[in-house]
Amino acid sequence: MTIIIHSDSQTEPLDSEDTPTLGGADRREHRRHDMEPAEITVSRWEGGNRAGSPLGQLVDLSAGGVRIRTRDTAIRPDQHIRLRLELPVYAGISPFINTGIEKPEPRNDWVGWLAVTRVCRINDYEVEVAGRLVDMEEIDRGMLGLYLSTQPLAA
Repeated sequence: MTIIIHSDSQTEPLDSEDTPTLGGADRREHRRHDMEPAEITVSRWEGGNRAGSPLGQLVDLSAGGVRIRTRDTAIRPDQHIRLRLELPVYAGISPFINTGIEKPEPRNDWVGWLAVTRVCRINDYEVEVAGRLVDMEEIDRGMLGLYLSTQPLAA
């Protein structure tokens, strides 16, 4: 492959061994963090004062998406699931901000929509569900990114 680079007055070809590759580049917008050792349960949100039902265990988390291991094998790609994500405060950092009050304050839970993008069967009774957290406010996404920067990266 030959790439032409235009400079002020010259054009010079680069050989393929000089060509930058995308092999080492990270395609993801947000870095994934391994949350499985923390054994955090993600719940379906039923709304109001009703208690949500457990959906599954958090496997990976990023500021933009999540991967959950669940026994609910009826979940399909392109489905939307209302969920509640509750994370413990870590190193003095709360993962979310409550902006629905006059003076914003830290909080450790978030309720929103998961847009399912992938479902992978693990065995006959478990699947891994991956998707985007679609309606998260930018301040919460930023705080979650800061919170996750203290956590181990996923492989």
